[in-house]
Amino acid sequence: MANSKTVQVTKSNLGRDTAQHFGPTEWGMTSAVALTWGASFLFIAIAIDHVATGVVPIARLGFGALALACFPAARKRIDKSDIVRVALLGLVAMTIPFYLYPLAEKTVSSSIAGMINGSIPITTVVAAAILTRNMPSARRITAVVIGFAGIALISFGSVGDGKGASIHGVLFLLAATCCYAFTSILSREMQVKYGTLTVLLWQELFALLFSLPLGIPAFFDSHFAWSAFFALMALGALGTGFAYVMYGMLMVRAGAVRGVIGVFFTPVVATILGLLFRDEKVTALAVTGMCVVLIGAWLTSRPDKQIA
Repeated sequence: MANSKTVQVTKSNLGRDTAQHFGPTEWGMTSAVALTWGASFLFIAIAIDHVATGVVPIARLGFGALALACFPAARKRIDKSDIVRVALLGLVAMTIPFYLYPLAEKTVSSSIAGMINGSIPITTVVAAAILTRNMPSARRITAVVIGFAGIALISFGSVGDGKGASIHGVLFLLAATCCYAFTSILSREMQVKYGTLTVLLWQELFALLFSLPLGIPAFFDSHFAWSAFFALMALGALGTGFAYVMYGMLMVRAGAVRGVIGVFFTPVVATILGLLFRDEKVTALAVTGMCVVLIGAWLTSRPDKQIA
């Protein structure tokens, strides 16, 4: 019988792996996250063909919150003492990156955006080290070096006329990945305390509120198209509903670092979909960089030895 003892989340173990074996269930959840989030970049690209940037986070969060609200487990209250913390998590984990992604894709192809998004597990290792003040293992440090080398290859192979990316677009994407990295660590304690669905719904509601000042005026600079509507609905209900549930569960089951392994594989999905449906072009150097980043997935998926 599995050990049902609850492990208290403290500053010292906030970014560490859990004792949970990373088995078929975890890999299945990881694959679902990779497929759904990999398609998100295509959905964003389709949407911004018709709507202004500020519309994307509002629609994404609105559809996502509606999807999560369908689960009774999500419709729970949180303590007043935690409201400010959850609100800040919503701002940093959702409001800011959800605006940065469509802003970046104005000058970055969906394929390249997906490739750069693969740096989240790398930045999460760094975030865990900073927040817990614990030095990563030698294998994790190696994974960081390999991952950033791959991101550098993707960036150098993509920035320039006709290559699919701009410098400022890449910087927007890297800023978004940093938001995800730090909040994936910081949100784990709240998810263990209240449950994944509850925390995610509250985060999305606060993030939606924070998105209104830029989002409402953006509606007047947009025009309606069914393709954009269905893309935003899928982006929200699946990418910000279903996938976030899987992602949050992985944070609790496997730990913050191993929980983001699925992000390593979103570049592959994003690239395939971009080539098939957007006729995008990617350079050989960018593809090489993507493969280098994927090497880090195996290193990161291996649990560190726990010191008693």
